[in-house]
Amino acid sequence: MFTRIDHVMICVPDLLQGIAQYTKMGFNIFAGGAHPGKGTHNAIALNGDDYLELLAVRDPAEYAASGKAGAWNTGLTDFIAAGGGIRYVVVQSDDLTAEVAAMRKRGVDVSDVVDGSRRTPTGQALRWKSAVLGPKNQLPLFFLQHVTPMAERRKQVPDAGAHPNGVYKLERAYIVTRDAEAEAAIYANVLGMPKPTMHKGTVVMSDMAIFEIGPTGLGVVQPYAPGPAADALAHRGPGPFQALYRTTSMDAAARWMESHGLPPPARGTRSNGEQAMLMTPPDTFGAYIGFVGPE
Repeated sequence: MFTRIDHVMICVPDLLQGIAQYTKMGFNIFAGGAHPGKGTHNAIALNGDDYLELLAVRDPAEYAASGKAGAWNTGLTDFIAAGGGIRYVVVQSDDLTAEVAAMRKRGVDVSDVVDGSRRTPTGQALRWKSAVLGPKNQLPLFFLQHVTPMAERRKQVPDAGAHPNGVYKLERAYIVTRDAEAEAAIYANVLGMPKPTMHKGTVVMSDMAIFEIGPTGLGVVQPYAPGPAADALAHRGPGPFQALYRTTSMDAAARWMESHGLPPPARGTRSNGEQAMLMTPPDTFGAYIGFVGPE
């Protein structure tokens, strides 16, 4: 079964610049290593049971030689050239082979399960299995089953969690569309979940269908007024645009960012009455990064 959103993949033009910027935002983020034969490399900020990933092209020639239609990295350079940001919402499974078989029974166009790996800068080998959706179901989802246990994966970074911004989990990821009602039905079929009831979101200013995947939420949204979702739709078209993280203190997170030269995050009130704040694409390499929690 699908157990949670594992991470969001944020694509940046230069990995070192991305690490520097997300460090200013208060994430303990470290180089993760290269993807063999793909020409890419990443950086990781680990939370409790999920993480934030920055991805960049490491070797343009190797990247160009690696691509094939349907691969997760197809079109990566074009995506980055257009502004970057969140390219995939990565959903974790505890049995991906069984999940792919179930998706195919529902008529979903999905790849075979393939093995993946990378080696960290300290030499640690990490392994996983993955699957991507095919041309008939071109949703910005990527499916993953970790082979390396979390206890071992935590060793890939010097300091897992304990971020200066107080973040300890991914709360929700948002995907903007022009017709959330219709798109939610497609996502429901792909995920094998009931289609959620639509409701209004007051920070992203959108009608939303929220899929609860374990302790995390996946929001399929349609703007009803100017705001982050409308801006993302106008500038980039449909796709993932925001990751919302839960923090132990929004004030502490904002103070850290401001002390490191970033503008104070804009604040708003969620439909459940909670306060939230938002960093915008010019300061995040193309993504909206939200924070929610106590003052």
